[in-house]
Amino acid sequence: MNNHFVAAPQPTLKRVADIDGPDFYPTPAWATYALIENEEFIGDTWEPACGDGAMSNVLSESSSKVRSSDLYDRGFGEIGIDFREATDRHTNVITNPPFNAAEDFVHSGLRCAKKKFALLLRLAFLEGAGRQKSIFNEKPPSKVWIFSERITFYPKGAVRKGSGTTAYAWFVWDQDHIGGTELNWLPLGYKARYS
Repeated sequence: MNNHFVAAPQPTLKRVADIDGPDFYPTPAWATYALIENEEFIGDTWEPACGDGAMSNVLSESSSKVRSSDLYDRGFGEIGIDFREATDRHTNVITNPPFNAAEDFVHSGLRCAKKKFALLLRLAFLEGAGRQKSIFNEKPPSKVWIFSERITFYPKGAVRKGSGTTAYAWFVWDQDHIGGTELNWLPLGYKARYS
């Protein structure tokens, strides 16, 4: 009997959060277009982890006003604003939160968004007893928009090659929503159209 082992595809670049410093992986424009072309946001928008403005630039095409801020200076937006401690309120909040602060960003979004907030998170964010108790039992998202096309996040300036192996989704909370979470799959083709 021959034992043949087939190795699973390996990620081209592992996304590692720097717990003691900035976690910066700019969001590809196509991932933001996938959200704003399928979910309606009316009014002003705050992008509180704006990085170099990659997401803010796309959001400005559909929002009446975009406020951009970040805890770290990446050459764009207001600097030194920690969304985890923010009390400012805006109609909408849309961002790709730092990996190590995703749960804090959910709680801040609930506090700071008057209408809707959307976070780009790993699909696996749906798992976990702690999140079920502290988030999903209390205020589940109104919709989860699942990507069938994989998003590959690269550090700023890295060579872009290969494909990601992690599944992502837009988690959208509507403050007026009552009830469970609706699952939706984003249409294919955004990566080819906007890359």
